[in-house]
Amino acid sequence: MPDTHSAAPPVTLQSVREAAERIQGRVQHTPTIYSANLSKALGLDIWVKYENQQVTGAFKERGALNRLLQLNAEERKRGVIAASAGNHSQALAQHGAQLGIPTTIVMPRGTPNVKIKQTNARGATVVIEGETFDDAYAHALKLCAERNLVFVHPFDDAGVIAGQGTAALEMLADAPDLDTLLIPIGGGGLISGMAVAAKALKPSIRIIGVEAAMYPSWDARTRGETAKSGGMTIAEGIAVKQVGNLTYAIAQNLIDDVIVLEEEFFERAISLFVNCERTIAEGAGAGGLGALIKHPELFQGRKIGLILSGGNIDTRLLASVLERALVREGRIAVIRFVGDDRPGTLATSSRIIGELGANILQVEHHRMSLSAPAKGVEFDIEIETRDAQHTAEIIDALHDEGFNARCL
Repeated sequence: MPDTHSAAPPVTLQSVREAAERIQGRVQHTPTIYSANLSKALGLDIWVKYENQQVTGAFKERGALNRLLQLNAEERKRGVIAASAGNHSQALAQHGAQLGIPTTIVMPRGTPNVKIKQTNARGATVVIEGETFDDAYAHALKLCAERNLVFVHPFDDAGVIAGQGTAALEMLADAPDLDTLLIPIGGGGLISGMAVAAKALKPSIRIIGVEAAMYPSWDARTRGETAKSGGMTIAEGIAVKQVGNLTYAIAQNLIDDVIVLEEEFFERAISLFVNCERTIAEGAGAGGLGALIKHPELFQGRKIGLILSGGNIDTRLLASVLERALVREGRIAVIRFVGDDRPGTLATSSRIIGELGANILQVEHHRMSLSAPAKGVEFDIEIETRDAQHTAEIIDALHDEGFNARCL
């Protein structure tokens, strides 16, 4: 019987370094930069690695390319298949096309249109199947057997993991004083590869994982529980019901903590990246910053490295997130009041709002609302203000003029 305890680990610092040599010149060495704006906003010391500057907008190119370059000639001819919520698919399509390797991608329904279109545009054959990543994964395995393709797992593959680990080599080369890395967790490919490299180079460094509350698979597994996963998270890139067996085996003793994030914190992080750094992050890509927003007290005095792991957010969703941020900050509000259904009522209320420096975005009249008398009308006026205090001043002014105004 073979001695499995003496077997070499599937991913080591050496295999990550070999991956870095293999992909050099084909994948961007993205910058790791100190963010004065984010640091000031949160009262912390924050560096950001901008993986959204990769050609496909995400770190996935590292692992996908490393794995493709390890295929033999016969495997390249047969072609590859994968299941992906988006970024792994674009990475395989991009580098598969450059290497002349046919690529098929199975994506679940609900994958952002931007990722589907970009994957198609990069030359892959896209198949839409299933409601979740796991459904798409099962279908991809079926097609793989039927068509004799090579399956390239998005995270549970040693070549992919080693490729993702090259991000940590770059971060610590560019910012050697970092003592904490916050890394999103979906299936675990990124965090396991980065943890292997970072802990080998700097054993004292803290590795903190970040998961979506709707898909807390790593956190649940460490507790010996079965994760209750499901739902349409904005962090669809890490919406994985089960972390990889290989990734978990590699990183379970390398991760110092896992922070589980509710949807609000992904949204707030996306907005903060736009407003502070003028850069775009998708939900999963903003997870590290979301953890800092939720728990800044845990990171006081630390030198924190965030990996902005992806920027492929649907533009309509981005617009919604930014508008919701204005609502959350009190800079967009809907004021409701019941007034007389006669000329001048709207003009008077509009004058008050305008004189106080707010902008009216839209007005709705509800004549059939039972909250208003038969000769009255319910008004909803959406306004843009400086902040919540400014909104409160406008409501007070409306009250002074006899309007029973309230903020919805």
